[in-house]
Amino acid sequence: MSEKSKFSWGAGVATGVGSMPGTDAREAAKTVTGSLEALPYLPELPARGPGADMIGRTAGLLVEVFAHVEPSGWRISDRPGRDTRRARSWLGEDLDAIEEFTQGYEGPLKVSAVGPWTLASALELRGGEAALSDAGACRDLTASLVEGLRNHLTEVRRRVPGAQVVLQLDEPSLTAVLLGRVRTASGYRTHRAVDRAVVEGALRDLVGLARDVTGAPPVVHSCAPGVPFALLRRAGVEGVSFDFSLLTERDDEAIGEAAEAGTKLFAGVVPGVDGPLSDPAGSVMGVRTLWRRLGLSPGTLAESVVITPSCGLAGASPAYARAALAHCARAARSLADNPE
Repeated sequence: MSEKSKFSWGAGVATGVGSMPGTDAREAAKTVTGSLEALPYLPELPARGPGADMIGRTAGLLVEVFAHVEPSGWRISDRPGRDTRRARSWLGEDLDAIEEFTQGYEGPLKVSAVGPWTLASALELRGGEAALSDAGACRDLTASLVEGLRNHLTEVRRRVPGAQVVLQLDEPSLTAVLLGRVRTASGYRTHRAVDRAVVEGALRDLVGLARDVTGAPPVVHSCAPGVPFALLRRAGVEGVSFDFSLLTERDDEAIGEAAEAGTKLFAGVVPGVDGPLSDPAGSVMGVRTLWRRLGLSPGTLAESVVITPSCGLAGASPAYARAALAHCARAARSLADNPE
């Protein structure tokens, strides 16, 4: 248990990443809260269309920065329009649904938003180039995101007063930003790599916001290869969420240091799309193997690792999504029952 968090996560905990299939907010909230009693989350339903996708949903949270949909994606606007209103309306439906199914709930509740660097990679400036191309635009986006999330987290706490709200920042583009692999609008070039200190500084702003409002730092999720565990740990995050199948032995040292420092590891071990599911103990066999390879105490495993799908479940069938979340919960319990 990290000393930097006021929350006790407990052992053998599972959660989801964010997205769910379908368009019914109540059904998604019912599934999530019923399957994940220890760490439910506010689902995203991107099948509803632009504004329900993770970029549009987060754009709708921004303060004094607005966006609309172009054929190429989301672009910054001068004023709020139909797309912003739609994003906010759908988020309102999602909040209504999670409020309904968490009556009397006391415990952690995870909510997601796109982090500053993936947002800067995805949102276009008025000329069509990514905000990532302009350092000033990146700073403005981060500041707007901090204020928007302050409002959002406060609203979640008002609606679910017994919740210990956990913020998850979705940063699938983070590694590409650090390595200079985000393509320009033409597709022929890439934006230059952003200095690691600048990247870390923006994330620290979000860490400070989460501490102020929820009492704990955020979790950062990336389902891309090469997750920068060391940078995220230095930025002060509470946990790192990742696709376990993409790890290589090159990640061992950074993961071991993060675990020893008390950083939670959200291990995505259950496929996010339809397919056969192994037995729950088999799903976490690789996690146990990693723990032994790192020389970490088996007694800390179930409290240090949270079990999740490998990424969001938007591409899965509703039946598989329900089965995958239930499977995650059983796999997490197997870690607690038999950490060796």
